[in-house]
Amino acid sequence: MIKTINGNSIQKNDDILYEEWVPAGKFVKAVILFACLLILSLGIIITAFRPKELAFIGIIFGAVSLFIFLMYWNFRGLKITLTNNQLEIAYGIFNHKRIPLNNITSCDITKARFRTYGGVGIRFGVDGSWAYNTDFGEAVKLTFQSGRPFVFSTRNPQKICTLIHELAN
Repeated sequence: MIKTINGNSIQKNDDILYEEWVPAGKFVKAVILFACLLILSLGIIITAFRPKELAFIGIIFGAVSLFIFLMYWNFRGLKITLTNNQLEIAYGIFNHKRIPLNNITSCDITKARFRTYGGVGIRFGVDGSWAYNTDFGEAVKLTFQSGRPFVFSTRNPQKICTLIHELAN
């Protein structure tokens, strides 16, 4: 069965040649945990002094902490899938990028640096590229026939670029 996505014919029943899960970095996990614990602690402390008058504030703090945790759970890592015809990078529930291999003109190994992207997540770089990065480590930069370059975090950039070069030729 051939399915059309964004005007490109992409095989959905292809064999998976490479699959990888790239979790969020330890620093990101620590910051999220600290933020959730801080907000929950503040909510508990504030409502402990005046439980009746400030209960609503405790509920708001709890809701904010839950929202932060759910955002972390959604963006806790990238799933990379490479088939004969496409590369798919999924980052959370709604962020799936499907790239036909015949659209890729180059695949380079790079680093997802803070000074380029200003953080982790779905980012727009100062170099004009889009990035799905989970930490400031190894990454792959794809250049296309048209459009912005795309960078994504991976633990095996050499293997991905090698496979893409082999399949593109």
